[in-house]
Amino acid sequence: MTVNDINPILKMDYPDPDVIRVGDTYYLVSTTMYFMPGCEILRSYDLVHWEHAAFVYDKLDSTPAQRMEGEENIYGQGMWAASLRYHEGSFYVIFVANDTHKTYLYRADKIEGPWTKSEIEGFYHDNSLLFDDDGRVYIVYGNRSVYLTELKSDLSGPKEGGINRLIVKDRDDAYLGYEGAHFYKINGRYYIFFIHMPRETGRRTEACFVADSIDGEFKGGDVCGDDRGYCGSGCAQGGIVDTPDGKWYAIVFQDSGAVGRIPVLMPVAFKDGVDLPVFGTDGKVPLEFEVPDGRPGYVYEPLAGSDDFKDPAGKKDERFTQSFGFKSFWQFGHEPDMSLVEHDSVSGYVKISTDKICRNVVQAKNTLTQRTSYPSCAAQVTVDGSGLKEGDYAGLCLLESAYALIAITRRDGELYLVMKKRKAPEGMWGERHDTEAGDECAAVKLNGSSAVLRAEADFTMMKDSASVFYVEDGVKKQLGEECRLVFKLDHFTGVRFGLFIYSTKECGGSAVFKDFIYEV
Repeated sequence: MTVNDINPILKMDYPDPDVIRVGDTYYLVSTTMYFMPGCEILRSYDLVHWEHAAFVYDKLDSTPAQRMEGEENIYGQGMWAASLRYHEGSFYVIFVANDTHKTYLYRADKIEGPWTKSEIEGFYHDNSLLFDDDGRVYIVYGNRSVYLTELKSDLSGPKEGGINRLIVKDRDDAYLGYEGAHFYKINGRYYIFFIHMPRETGRRTEACFVADSIDGEFKGGDVCGDDRGYCGSGCAQGGIVDTPDGKWYAIVFQDSGAVGRIPVLMPVAFKDGVDLPVFGTDGKVPLEFEVPDGRPGYVYEPLAGSDDFKDPAGKKDERFTQSFGFKSFWQFGHEPDMSLVEHDSVSGYVKISTDKICRNVVQAKNTLTQRTSYPSCAAQVTVDGSGLKEGDYAGLCLLESAYALIAITRRDGELYLVMKKRKAPEGMWGERHDTEAGDECAAVKLNGSSAVLRAEADFTMMKDSASVFYVEDGVKKQLGEECRLVFKLDHFTGVRFGLFIYSTKECGGSAVFKDFIYEV
């Protein structure tokens, strides 16, 4: 089929994609950082439409920071930039976690798992794995200085006496040196794709280097620096994949402001007499091009959506069991403590309780999240605050370091609706303020114990604005002011809708969430 102006193919935060094909099925793995279950893999039959296939792990190492004990967290850390491969009947996923500084290897006989966990000796930043034709195994990794290392056959660590060499080095003055490696052997030649940010353009750029042998010299250069006319943001870093009839495509991401880093699809051509592959149309992402359609008429499950928290069939299917008993489009921020979460799929509600004192929403345990969507989206949920203790906050947030929220809180025995926000920190990395309380912008007394809360976000051309509301008699009423959402490297993820509760004075409070509505 021919698609026209389909990009971005996924309008949500799925960064650092790696993609493979097994038969007529394509699989894509993406960075999930501190969200759990983690290391999500998507499935497609046409490279344009995608649905959830699996989470590789429920929990990683259950460290105090991953469990959000006290004031610890792994914002901006956790798993990222995984390498996904299929070899001799087994799936392999390799990634590093930047909080534990380990390299993890997961294996499974089928994409749904179960996945077996082990570690690889060493730390391989933004790695890519290659099973060569002769049975040897290599991993490429690094930032600015990129290395190729031969691994043992069981992938447990470097092979003694094996290849271990520097293969590519970026200029010292590049804003971002070569990283995000994707390593392939195609028609007997070795191809490595990178992302970098040269000073000449200041935007993310895709590069490719090629060698005729594993110990030969890798030569190359830039192959795509196009921004699709979108805010000067380049499209780069991702994998390439072939179709059953031999055509090639790339899926890379594009920085898209507060909504996150969104995948873009383009054709790739290997031309006779040309050393480097051609991305898109002479390095630009075309508006219209042909894509495969392995299963015409196939209906894909949504990657975000509304939820009444019920199982209407009375039996849990895959969509309900992938994420701690929730539908697969839900993830918790950090590892949840399920002893504090009650999910009644017959009555249709989620009850979350507290067991620690917090100063703001980014410290809250068991925040249940969904990705936001480009160009705009909204979420609405009914919250019952009758179980709140003095100083508790429970409600709906747009979660990142520059957050916005609307919550029910108990003050002097009375319930109020409040709007809180946090102004974006300065600089791209953003100075951490995880222990500071947010700024309260407005408060109104609540009639009764429950409220319908709503949050809206507009990401059009990086407008990145958010507003919160409460709904009375079918009429939405804005609370507080419009605020700015900003993608920062301190959290390193796109903003998400979150259902949360946290206590500021005493533990043991609870809130009940019902009838979640997602709108695009």
